[in-house]
Amino acid sequence: MIVAVDVGGTFTDVVAVDESGNLTVYKGPTTPRNPEEGVMRGLRRFEKVSSVLHATTIATNALLGQVGLELPKVALLTTKGFRDVIEIGRQNRPDLYDLKFRKPTPIVPRDMRFELDERTDADGRVLVPVLDDEVEKVLKKAKEAGATSVAVCFLHSYINSTNEEKVVKVARKYFTYVSASHEISPEPREYERTSTTVINAALQPIVSRYVEGLEKGLREVGSPRLFIMASSGGLVDSTEASERPVQVIESGPAAGVVGVSVLARTMGERNALSFDMGGTTAKAGTVVNFEVETTQEYEVGGRTHHGRVVKGSGYPIRFPFVDLAEVSAGGGTVIWRDDASALRVGPLSTGADPGPACYGKGGTSPTLTDGSLVMGWVPEQLAEGLKLRKDLAVSALRTLGEEVEVAFQASELASLEMARAMRLVTVERGLDPSSFTLFAFGGAGPQYALRLAEEMEVRKVVVPPHPGLFSALGVMSADRRLESAASYPRDLESAYRKLEGLLRSRFPEASKFLRYADVRYEGQGWELTVPVEDVSKVREVFEERHLKTYGFTLQREVEVVTVRVFAVAPGLRVSTRAPVLDREPSVKEREVFLDGWTKASVYRREELPEGFEVKGPAVVEEYSSTTVVRRGWRLTVHQTGALVMER
Repeated sequence: MIVAVDVGGTFTDVVAVDESGNLTVYKGPTTPRNPEEGVMRGLRRFEKVSSVLHATTIATNALLGQVGLELPKVALLTTKGFRDVIEIGRQNRPDLYDLKFRKPTPIVPRDMRFELDERTDADGRVLVPVLDDEVEKVLKKAKEAGATSVAVCFLHSYINSTNEEKVVKVARKYFTYVSASHEISPEPREYERTSTTVINAALQPIVSRYVEGLEKGLREVGSPRLFIMASSGGLVDSTEASERPVQVIESGPAAGVVGVSVLARTMGERNALSFDMGGTTAKAGTVVNFEVETTQEYEVGGRTHHGRVVKGSGYPIRFPFVDLAEVSAGGGTVIWRDDASALRVGPLSTGADPGPACYGKGGTSPTLTDGSLVMGWVPEQLAEGLKLRKDLAVSALRTLGEEVEVAFQASELASLEMARAMRLVTVERGLDPSSFTLFAFGGAGPQYALRLAEEMEVRKVVVPPHPGLFSALGVMSADRRLESAASYPRDLESAYRKLEGLLRSRFPEASKFLRYADVRYEGQGWELTVPVEDVSKVREVFEERHLKTYGFTLQREVEVVTVRVFAVAPGLRVSTRAPVLDREPSVKEREVFLDGWTKASVYRREELPEGFEVKGPAVVEEYSSTTVVRRGWRLTVHQTGALVMER
C-alpha cells in the first residue's frame, strides 16, 4: 500500500492506494504543535504500507517562527570583506515612504559571521587558497559561540568550488549540519546565494529531526520508505530533504498544482488554472501545455499584498518553486469590521484549534465557514462525523450585523481577494485567464469556484474527485525528481550531459531528464527560465517567452547564465472513475442563498453516474467538500468522476 499525506493548516489529509488500485481516504484535524501526531493518526489506519509520500509545512512554519520550531544558531563562513552581504542585501524597500521601515532581521547575527582570507576570481581562478589552520581556528570559535549549523559561501564558488570544498571537509569534523553554497545554490548573485545557503543551514536540524521522528513513527506501520514533496512539484527522498531542506519550503501548496496537471492531461485540458481553497488560505497556480509553471525566485517569510510577495520583506531563495499566488482566504478565515465599520476578511484564521464558531470547539470569531453554513452552502455534518452547529454560527455572525447579509458580503470580498491571486499567475504572466479551464479543489474551493469563474470570465470549471483531499492525491501522482544546476557553461550540450551524468549516479531510478536554462539578453539584470529541448533553439524559445512576458524583444546577444537538469522517475497515476449505477440518484431540496434565497436540488456525489447532468441552482455534497452550482451553469459527470461545469 502507498499512502500520501498532506498536512494543512486546518486538516491533515491521507489518501491510500492498495495493490488493486482501491482508494481509501481519511481527513482529520491537524495538530499544529506536533504535526507528526496528526500524520501518524492517519497512518495507523493502514497496514503493510510500502511508501509514504508526504507534503509538509514544517520548513515554512519554522521560518515563520511557529512556537516549538525556533531556528538554531547558524555560523556563516564567507570570503574576507563579505561578512555583511547577508545584511546589506539589495536595498529593496517594500514600503517606499515608510520612514520607520526596518529590514528583516538577518538569520545570522553579525557576531556569528566569520571571514576567511581566500579569493576566487570571476573566471574561476583561485587567487588565494584557503588555509586549513585558519579554517580550524574559525570553526572552533563558531563552536564555542554555540553554533549548531554552519553555512559556507565564498565569492564565485559557483564557478570553482575548490576553497569551499576544503572548508566543508574540515567543518564536518566539528558539525553535523554543514551547508555549502556550491551544493545548495551554485548560481551567481552573492546575496541570494548566501541567503539560500543560510536558510538551508537553519532548516537542516529542524527538518532532519522531524524526518527522523516521522521515520521512527513509521516503524509502527512496517518502516515504509519516506518521500517528501519538494517546492518544485516533485518528490525527493528523506535523505535529500534532510540535506537540502530549502527545497521543501513550499511543499504543501505545490501538491495541488501537480494533481491538476495530471488530471488536466487525462481530460485533455491543455491550459488549467489551479484553485485550492482550504481551511486557512487560498492558492492559485497555472498549468500551461500540461506543464506546471515554475519560478526560480522566492522570498520566504515575506509580507504579501494581494497574493504577491513584497520584495525586500523576507528572505530570498534561489531554488525551483511552483509558481503560486496565495491569499488569506480559507474556511477558517476570520470576518471582522475595521475602525470605520467596514467589513473585512482575513488575514487572521482560526486554524484547526479552535476552528470556526460552528465547530463547537470554543471558537467565537465569525469565519467564512460559518457564513457558508448560514447560507446553506454546506451541510450540518462534515468528514469524520464533525457536526456543525448553525446556532453558534448565527451568534458569531450577528456580532457584525444581520447574519446572512454579513455572510454574503464576506463571501464576495473573499472572492475578489482570490480573483486577485488568479490574476497574478495569469494576466501578470501574459496569460489570458478566459482561455483556461478552472480546476477547483480544497474543502472550500468548489463552493466559490463558479463565482470566481464569473469574475475571471472563465467558461469551464472542473471539480476533481475527492476535492477536499486533492492535494494528497497530487502528492500521490507526483514524479520523483532531483535537480542539479551549473552556471556560465562554456558549451551547452556538454554542460547538460555532465549534469545528467551526475544525477544518474545519485538517482539511478530516473527514466528521463528535463533540461532548463536561465537566459537573458546581455546587459539585462535578471533572467527568464525556459525549457530546452534543442540547444540550438535556446534563443528562439527565450525570445518567445520574453515577448509573452514583457511585450517586446531586443536586438542583442542572448546569454545563458545557468543550466538546470531535473532527473525524473514517473509517479503513480491513480485512476478514478465515475460510479456505474442502475438507479436514479436521490435528490433533496434546501434553501440556499446565492444572489438571494432560492431552492436548490441537493445530491450526494457518490450517487452521480457518468454522464449525469444537473442544472443550477444545485448543491453536490460529499465526504470532503461541497460543490455549489449557480444559476446559469450546467454540471456533467465526467468519466474520471470529475464534475465538469459549463455556462
